[in-house]
Amino acid sequence: MTPEQFLAKIDKQPLAAAYLFLGQEGYGRRLCKEALMKRVLPGDAGAEGLTQLDLQDTTLAQALDDARSLSLFASERILWITSAELALPRRLTSGSDDEESDNENKAESHLLAYIKAPTPGTVLVLECSRYDFTGDDRAKIERVQKFYSAIPATVEFRQFSPESSRLLAQQLATEHKLKLGSRELMMLLDAVAGDANRLATEIEKLALFVGTERQVTADDLQALVPNASQSTIFALVNALGKGDRMAALNSLDILVREGEYLPLALTFLSTQFRLALAAKEARVASSQQAQSFFAKIGVRMWRDRAEQVVATANAFTKEALAKAVAVIYSTDKKFREGYRDDRLIMESLILAMTAARP
Repeated sequence: MTPEQFLAKIDKQPLAAAYLFLGQEGYGRRLCKEALMKRVLPGDAGAEGLTQLDLQDTTLAQALDDARSLSLFASERILWITSAELALPRRLTSGSDDEESDNENKAESHLLAYIKAPTPGTVLVLECSRYDFTGDDRAKIERVQKFYSAIPATVEFRQFSPESSRLLAQQLATEHKLKLGSRELMMLLDAVAGDANRLATEIEKLALFVGTERQVTADDLQALVPNASQSTIFALVNALGKGDRMAALNSLDILVREGEYLPLALTFLSTQFRLALAAKEARVASSQQAQSFFAKIGVRMWRDRAEQVVATANAFTKEALAKAVAVIYSTDKKFREGYRDDRLIMESLILAMTAARP
């Protein structure tokens, strides 16, 4: 089930004996944990009723023994077990650890026995947040699901899509009565890379800092939100795309005055131009096509980022993008060779990329 389905069910239906929380997304998991605590251990009951264990420090069998025991201080309990993936049997390459392997394989039978006869008043939550649902982690997370198939309810915490991240930002801004314009919203999403947990934290910080009387400005984002200087780097990219040398040098001056680490800024430039070159070669013409194309090759991209990549691809020819990537590579090499004046190196890059084009 999704986090939204979990939140709806625990309000209206009896709780399951055990839940498997699966996935890396932290914002939804935090909401679900808070809702479960409120339902099972309201008020001050959480101090006595919540037991948190980590399978890095104990075994699943020992954790289940704890779940079977009755507390003298709390009639209702939540047993929260993290690093649940560590209970899975290891794939051994030799027979030297057969006895240890047998002990680990018994963990699954211990879990099945507990699910058949759970302790009344105790809710068991096993959390696996190491793996994601995409890429190389997909096979690992499927193995975790198979191992814990006896658990009656699994909650999947998948990463927010770019669209859902934008919607969440708008909802949180409304809840905090924060006046956040579309341009500032785009900058905020860029800065947190669409991460819902960071997004909620940064909006709460902005609400405390700005208040409800005035509009959030770019200066507020620069002051409070880590990586908000990326917006200046995107302005630099746009200036390079237009061949506007003066605007590009002004953007570089802003980065220097803000104390931006210029080799890191070059890394952002490199990523932007490489993505734009890939989009150009794939003949991507819109942000929707860009999102679809990059999703197929395992690159998550929100809409505003896709628009920036498409804009960069449209501003340069394929040959100019390839040349830009080569110039950026040469500039990176200069940084690695220990040139003393980082600003001079970046200015040379801008001069090369804004030279008159045939």
